Amino acid sequence: QVQLLESGGGSVQTGGSLRLSCKVSGRIFGITSMQWFRQTPGNQRELVASINSEGSTNYGNSARGRFTISRVNGDNAVDLQMNSLTPEDTAVYTCYAQILFLSSWAQPHDFWGQGTQVTVTS
Repeated sequence: QVQLLESGGGSVQTGGSLRLSCKVSGRIFGITSMQWFRQTPGNQRELVASINSEGSTNYGNSARGRFTISRVNGDNAVDLQMNSLTPEDTAVYTCYAQILFLSSWAQPHDFWGQGTQVTVTS
């Protein structure tokens, strides 16, 4: 059974840093892309950062210049390094992956993590 295992959330003061990790567990053929989203109550889910199988990255406006998404070499995982955090970054951060299986390698399947809370205090 494939799961996305998230870690690294927590509480930090303004200006601080946190690193989120997302690891794909289970037997898979490949990963097309992995992304981090965030959401606060009453608001739509927002793309934070994404990285594809070739290593190309994309960032949401709020993350650009402060956050860095990277693949963990040798592992089906990504890290999201978040620097210069502000209270506006407080949200539930959720990992998403498009995963390929050998039985249907041309059609990626969507998987979501459980979400991890990030709280930035002033």
